[in-house]
Amino acid sequence: VLQISKDDVTALQCKVVCLIQNGNFKEALSVINTHTKVLTSDVIAFEKAYCEYRLNRIENALKTIQSASQQTDKLKELYGQVLYRLERYDDCLAAYRDLIRNSQDEYEEERKTNLSAVVAAQSTWEKVMPEDLGLREATYELCYNSACALIGQGKLSEAMKKLQKAEELCRQSLSEDSDVTEEDIEAELAIIHGQMAYIMQLQGRTEDALQLYNQIIKLKPTDVGLLAVIANNIITINKDQNVFDSKKKVKLTNAEGVEHKLSKKQLQAIEFNKALLAMYTNQADQCRKLSASLQSQSPEHLLPVLIQAAQLCREKQHAKAVGLLQDFADQHPANAAEIKLTMAQLKIAQGSVTKACMILRSIEELQHKPGMVSALVTMYSHEEDIDSAIEVFTQAIQWYQQFQAIIHDLWCSVFQPKSPVHLSLIREAANFKLKHGRKKEAISDLEELWKQNPKDVHTLAQLISAYSLVDPEKAKVLSKHLPSSDTMSLKVDVDALENSHGATYVRKKAGKLTGDNQQKEQGQGDVKKKKKKKKGKLPKNYDPKVTPDPERWLPMRERSYYRGRKKGKKKDQVGKGTQGSTTAGSSELDASRTASSPPTSPRPGSAAAVSAASNVIPPRHQKPAGAPATKKKQQQKKKKGAKGGW
Repeated sequence: VLQISKDDVTALQCKVVCLIQNGNFKEALSVINTHTKVLTSDVIAFEKAYCEYRLNRIENALKTIQSASQQTDKLKELYGQVLYRLERYDDCLAAYRDLIRNSQDEYEEERKTNLSAVVAAQSTWEKVMPEDLGLREATYELCYNSACALIGQGKLSEAMKKLQKAEELCRQSLSEDSDVTEEDIEAELAIIHGQMAYIMQLQGRTEDALQLYNQIIKLKPTDVGLLAVIANNIITINKDQNVFDSKKKVKLTNAEGVEHKLSKKQLQAIEFNKALLAMYTNQADQCRKLSASLQSQSPEHLLPVLIQAAQLCREKQHAKAVGLLQDFADQHPANAAEIKLTMAQLKIAQGSVTKACMILRSIEELQHKPGMVSALVTMYSHEEDIDSAIEVFTQAIQWYQQFQAIIHDLWCSVFQPKSPVHLSLIREAANFKLKHGRKKEAISDLEELWKQNPKDVHTLAQLISAYSLVDPEKAKVLSKHLPSSDTMSLKVDVDALENSHGATYVRKKAGKLTGDNQQKEQGQGDVKKKKKKKKGKLPKNYDPKVTPDPERWLPMRERSYYRGRKKGKKKDQVGKGTQGSTTAGSSELDASRTASSPPTSPRPGSAAAVSAASNVIPPRHQKPAGAPATKKKQQQKKKKGAKGGW
């Protein structure tokens, strides 16, 4: 037909629809753009917008829909999808509500599912409290979207129950189809199981979450968006551990088409984790490149700057990291508080506690918070700068006193505290001053507290204790205000308290004493019987007349007189000279064996040995005659590397 009439509108429309049905969206859009005179926006607006939507040209699709002269139902349906992809959830919600209200056909269930998906996205990404749409959760898609909305609210236990219900409904609906296999059911359940694992991860059950994540990856689902989210979550579990596994999982986040499946915040979180992984794997250049790219995309976001500062700290460039954070704080005053807290932490890590205190005191919106006051006082105390710590207390008390009425009314209406904040700070300041010897300053604080509440016995007792160290007469006067001991006595049944179930000590009841026991009680000078100590066994060759060897408890090789094992006992028996010669006359020719030489030791069993047997002293009791005096020489000898017998 087109060969006969190339501008035939019906033929061109049929060709475009056929190309769309075959998935040839580029070719279909090319046909539309080449015949703009014939295929006007009124004729083929939906087909053009749909091709642009499928080609991920979302902004162009929105312009095409808005330029159409007549908004048909199918254009409105596509308009809702486009708004969802653009993350304009409020407009998308209004569009689907209008569709559900003004249409009645077989696609009503799908519209309700899309409506619940918009509500879940608002709850998750915009932290909007979802309204009850009154949708009956008859399908697993509606149950799943409801669970996602609950996750956004932090109701994890309820969300898990919804996901379990969604899993049951999914199995029931798919098992009714005989053509659907178990693998198909598991593939469909993968996204539900992924959300279950995410809830486990949020609950701290990281091992269970990791196991379920890996099961889903083994199924190899075709949804690249699901795989990217699971891989990212596994990386967050691994952190700086199991880096090799994290590097493998990063590849799943780089799959083609992932950027069109996930929201902007999901993609941003993945990029942040890539930068952190590069830092943990010591890829400094890659880390800087990724963080710089993230900062250019979101100049006001904190994380890119914090990652860059962390990388500089790993490179021991703390001063440069602090300078980077200071520049960011100056450029973005709205985020200055969090940045300055990080700067203070870096200064503390460097040991510059005083500089950290100066940075913390420059945060005006947090300067008078009780937590900040406590931190500053602790840090100044660590540096023994008591004056600065007291100054922090004073400034905070003055600030709270200035706005006492407003703050007290606000807190009473919301939190209902027992006392205003400034009174708590005064008490803490008084305790601090007493601890560090500033008694007069502490007394003024305690007097102010007592004026505020004259019935406070605890404050009065502290005041009297402080005055007793400075002005004893004043302490006596104030002690008259203390309640009498009769009014303060507690009516407690001691016996009942001791016999109660929770008593750790019970007094034994006094039993009747017999005659013998009475005598023992009366005899105050009686001494308790002592257990007899057994005498230790002595060695068989023990001689009480001989002083024991003081080194007898040391191992033999650690004793000062130990010379090691004797070598070469059979040295004299080795023949020398030509073969067959004897050594009988060698002793006669030995010049060392002269009359002046001392006699050699007698051999065992000889007459000299037997005669001296009665005078032998066991080695446990006496050192050998030639033993060295100290152990030091022997240790030096060992260091020279003697090899034998050690």
